[in-house]
Amino acid sequence: MIRRLTSLLVILGFLPALAAAERPVKVRQKLYVTNSAGNDVTIIDVATHKAIGRIEVGPHPHGIAVPASQNVIYVTIEGSRPGQLVSIDPATDKITRRMDIGPAPNQLAVTPNGKFAYIPASDGYYEVVDLARAKIIKRIFTGGRPHNTLCSPDGKRMYLAPMGNPKKVTVVEVATHTPVGVIPFSSVVRPVALTRDEKRLFAEVDGLVGIEMADVAARKMVQRIPAQLTEDKKQVGSRSHGLGIRPDQKEIWECDVEHFEVHVYDITGDKPKQIATIPIGTQVYWLTFAPDGKTCYVAARGNGEVAAVDTETKKITARIQVGKEPKRLLVVTLPEKANK
Repeated sequence: MIRRLTSLLVILGFLPALAAAERPVKVRQKLYVTNSAGNDVTIIDVATHKAIGRIEVGPHPHGIAVPASQNVIYVTIEGSRPGQLVSIDPATDKITRRMDIGPAPNQLAVTPNGKFAYIPASDGYYEVVDLARAKIIKRIFTGGRPHNTLCSPDGKRMYLAPMGNPKKVTVVEVATHTPVGVIPFSSVVRPVALTRDEKRLFAEVDGLVGIEMADVAARKMVQRIPAQLTEDKKQVGSRSHGLGIRPDQKEIWECDVEHFEVHVYDITGDKPKQIATIPIGTQVYWLTFAPDGKTCYVAARGNGEVAAVDTETKKITARIQVGKEPKRLLVVTLPEKANK
């Protein structure tokens, strides 16, 4: 009897610990927006869709990226001489480091483990930065005007997408920082997007309102999909700039800059199919998704706003005033501080 009572007391003693272990960790999500014609980054509370602060980072902030831990935000400063890489602590929204890098840096990518950043500079090179040492350890020449960068989900490859004559994306092995292949497209490459399984690479290119799709393994562009436009829109010159794959991997969203709209394509089949057009009402220039995929945030550059779009209904649910000509943006997820 005593032994049974002792066992029961031990089990009861473990119950609070088990309950605590199963209790979900509360998180807070913030959307960070680089204002390309200003000198700051706007911070938005995702839960309320209200702007809650700004960080002065330097003239013409451009690219923004985080490692998988999301414990540091990296922003490239295009307007300083030389260019700069700024590190921000998202817990305090304070700048923790500045590093000089190449000229006019654009959209960088960071490996998931936070070891390396690949940063496009305007002199034809991508710079490889050892982030722990804040040191440029290699420069990779692609030619053209290096502009956009993607890292594979496993962190093993970088996809370098320069503008200009190359008209191709260079694939780099991160372990050696060495190019291992190229994927050509039909024209000057703009923003790119990679599926989670790394089988398909999408690109926006000059001369096309729409998207192109490449087979990564074959290193070949396999589909070209012009956007469906009204007759009135066909009379207005435009370009695509801003591309993102919804987290469920079923849709890709594309910004149509001068037609003031976003096009949505179903990518579950062999060929993407346009399924929706979302009017934004002003120039659009970039987009990103909330991690749960329920909201797409569109940089409404012409009005200095971010439009929050419900991804199921394809309707705008909020317009959030930010800074001058918002461009790149991303959502960061942070654990809530426990109350003492």
